[in-house]
Amino acid sequence: MENVKSIEKAVESLPPSDLAEFRRWFAEYDAAVWDKQIEQDAASGKFDGLAAEALADYRSGAAREL
Repeated sequence: MENVKSIEKAVESLPPSDLAEFRRWFAEYDAAVWDKQIEQDAASGKFDGLAAEALADYRSGAAREL
């Protein structure tokens, strides 16, 4: 938790241009971590049940267009 607090303080002290750059970097980093987790979950079969349920709803006509 100490590391998080020191990171928070460092971010709070950034000038606006550096904060914008950090924000951009963190958004890209966070998205990459999320994508990797989704890929791992998909490869492990974690979503198989949800996919089967969605396909069953679609085939039965229970699905609707968004």
